[in-house]
Amino acid sequence: MTTYVPPERALALADGRPPLDGAQSGRPAVIPPQPPDFTRFIGPDGYSDDWVPPGVPEDRSSYLGYLPGIYHDNEFLARFLLIFEHILGPIDRTVANLHHYFSPDTVPSEAVNWLAAWLGLVMDERMPEDSRREIIRSAAELYRWRGTRRGLARYLTLYTGIEPEIVEPTLSEVAASRNRGFRFTVRMSIPADSPVTRSMLEAIVESEKPAFAGCTLELV
Repeated sequence: MTTYVPPERALALADGRPPLDGAQSGRPAVIPPQPPDFTRFIGPDGYSDDWVPPGVPEDRSSYLGYLPGIYHDNEFLARFLLIFEHILGPIDRTVANLHHYFSPDTVPSEAVNWLAAWLGLVMDERMPEDSRREIIRSAAELYRWRGTRRGLARYLTLYTGIEPEIVEPTLSEVAASRNRGFRFTVRMSIPADSPVTRSMLEAIVESEKPAFAGCTLELV
């Protein structure tokens, strides 16, 4: 016949504590009733007997406040609801702070490029994080001047920290060759140790220049 071992005793044996009864001799295990302990959790630094999620009560669940008053003095229910509050509390706080993920000042580092993608901005992991946050912060201004010399110069400056030289054709050059009216040149002096590459700059120019215009990129 299989001997019944209650979960409480199984946990005791698993923790290395001595048996509380004579179940090893074949007699049914009898465990005296004990109040449930809902404060045993795996904390951020390992196993802990008293760790609870930040902002969650230790003794009585705040969820009692959402129930009719007749239940507010029920000690068992107060402890029982802690199970759900320990699980759902961190999720509730994450949802309550969701707006911080949409601000360039508070978005986590690993989500900066994700936020930029929402705005259709060109980003690269090799860029300094502060520069990427500043580009997101300036998104409204960049879109306002998109397709103009000012907008392209501003974007390249934020991206690289270096102000570009944008050369547009003169009226005499356009008069000599009408095709020159649809091309301009971007010159930038990029240090040898800079993470900025030609492909990164070309992607920015392509996304920011007028659709009908061509561009020559010169790195000096």
